[in-house]
Amino acid sequence: MTVGGDGSGAPSTGGQGREGVADARRIVVKVGSSSLTTATGGLDADRVDALVDVIAKYQDKEVVLVSSGAIAAGLAPLGLDRRPRDLARQQAAASVGQGLLVARYTASFARYGRRVGQVLLTADDTSRRAHYRNACRTLDQLLAMGAVPIVNENDTVATDEIRFGDNDRLAALVAHLVRADLLILLSDVDGLYDGDPSLPGTSRIDQVSGPKDLEGISIGSAGRSGVGTGGMVTKVEAARIAAAAGIPVVLTSAVHAADALAGATTGTHFLRTGRRSADRLLWLAHASAPQGALVLDDGAVRAVVERNSSLLPAGISAVEGDFSAGDPVELRDAGGRAVARGVVNFDAREIPRLIGRSTRDLARELGPAYEREVVHRDDLVLLQH
Repeated sequence: MTVGGDGSGAPSTGGQGREGVADARRIVVKVGSSSLTTATGGLDADRVDALVDVIAKYQDKEVVLVSSGAIAAGLAPLGLDRRPRDLARQQAAASVGQGLLVARYTASFARYGRRVGQVLLTADDTSRRAHYRNACRTLDQLLAMGAVPIVNENDTVATDEIRFGDNDRLAALVAHLVRADLLILLSDVDGLYDGDPSLPGTSRIDQVSGPKDLEGISIGSAGRSGVGTGGMVTKVEAARIAAAAGIPVVLTSAVHAADALAGATTGTHFLRTGRRSADRLLWLAHASAPQGALVLDDGAVRAVVERNSSLLPAGISAVEGDFSAGDPVELRDAGGRAVARGVVNFDAREIPRLIGRSTRDLARELGPAYEREVVHRDDLVLLQH
């Protein structure tokens, strides 16, 4: 596989360059299964080495590599001709393939005197705040010690209920977690197109400055190789998450990795659309699993959505689910639409006797501990629709 823009594997400096890309110091690079394996499964050592050749040239940058490929790498060794549909065989393939994947990265980076560290995550690790903070500390320490973190979903233990579903979203969350300056999404397609790239008349979109730039564009949901789980939909969603958190994104093919790292004009550049938010808010919006729901009356919906207010007991009309204080919950309107997500201050069993009442009355009857918000505005995020 040729990775350099000029065919040599060396970084290309052609083009005008992109603001916030060439000068990025801490970068998360996500690479998909199709860019690392053969179509029938099994690692392609030349492809892995070509990617490492590019990353290793940038000694002045800190790179976190979010790498798919564990399940795909385990197919051939287990005699499987395609990705299995059942969870047990997927986990078995991941168990075999993850060792092969990290061993290949270890050997490849060793050619440059670089060490790697394996970090396996499940969605549970990002939905639990303590696990999230531990992952952050581990990644920071690996980078401080000069190692290259190799991050992947822990497919050997993840179940359907606790999966990221694809490594694109994982990469966006990791980019925020390590306070990255740039996210690069590498796949087998050289960017986002305004239609099916295999059809004549379609063209690559060079830059996305916000959601309006994507209106009317048909985005495919499946990759070409059949060994991965993501598609362009997951990549665009990951780019949206990162851009909203103040992290620019370059989406391109693995063969243009050198150009992407150099800041040259390649693929599709997603501009920042927001500022970096508190870790807990990104976690709340994109990595938490709601444990229940609070149904709001119309006045409370307007207060939360339009005035950025906290949720008070008086605005609640119903409670759903079994949750504890400190759990994430959905805030829904009377029609059942989730309008926000927040960290609740009371157990589910406590809330029915709070519904529709003022905090002053509750404090008088139940004590001062009840003169507070059910969800504070600092622990609340609005959901986009």
